[in-house]
Amino acid sequence: MRDAARVLKGHVGQYVFISTISVYATNDTPADETAPLVAYKGDDPMAETVKSLNANQRLYGPLKAMSEKEARTQYGEAATTIIRPDLIVGPGDETDRFTYWPVRLARGGEILAPGDGSDPVQFIDARDLAEWTIRVAEERTTGVFNAGGPAHPITMQQMLAEIAQGVHVDPKIVWAATPFLKANKVSAWSDMPVWIPGQGETFGFHRRDIRRAIAEGLTCRPLPLTAADTLAWFRTLSAERQAKMRAGLSPESEAELLAKLKA
Repeated sequence: MRDAARVLKGHVGQYVFISTISVYATNDTPADETAPLVAYKGDDPMAETVKSLNANQRLYGPLKAMSEKEARTQYGEAATTIIRPDLIVGPGDETDRFTYWPVRLARGGEILAPGDGSDPVQFIDARDLAEWTIRVAEERTTGVFNAGGPAHPITMQQMLAEIAQGVHVDPKIVWAATPFLKANKVSAWSDMPVWIPGQGETFGFHRRDIRRAIAEGLTCRPLPLTAADTLAWFRTLSAERQAKMRAGLSPESEAELLAKLKA
């Protein structure tokens, strides 16, 4: 942020910084844009981030929060827009953190899903985020915004139902309670993409307040469309890439867990 400001400061009328909902200090309660942010605690942040991938992940939220502060310091409150997206999904997402579900549902068979279906989820199609960011810039809208979706609260069960609608399948969902997943070392977010337990210390993670962005014109395309487009994109990739998803359970692990669950 500082390096960019050395070049841009004094030459831009508005600076838009894409941050993250991971900047908040806690995840146990729902947060609007005024909630406290996580603090960075450590040595020189640039040196810390090059030490290891684990350090990068651990420092992701704190460094984004620091970058938000730096943007406002460099360009001023009146010329800075901070956008904090939820999980960004859709065609082109190489992380497979949402893609796993359209692909898995389309494959068929019994599908292991996390919790009991009632946990909330939030995410945003990259195209919706991009289009709204452009409008924010065109209209010179400044301030801080949680940019997520859908516009109305949605549960894991509803998400899978709408994905199924988009990829034209009638899935056989087998729900696995959170204690079972924890006991079998099945990780939220990575092994079970999108999902975070909606209780306890992560109660508020997928309950971010997005009303400010909605009021400023953020719109979300139908989830079945995002699912269909994501699956269509994924199927354009090489066979080798399609065989190695970067999130979610492998077929072998899923089959083992389903057998344990039935037992």
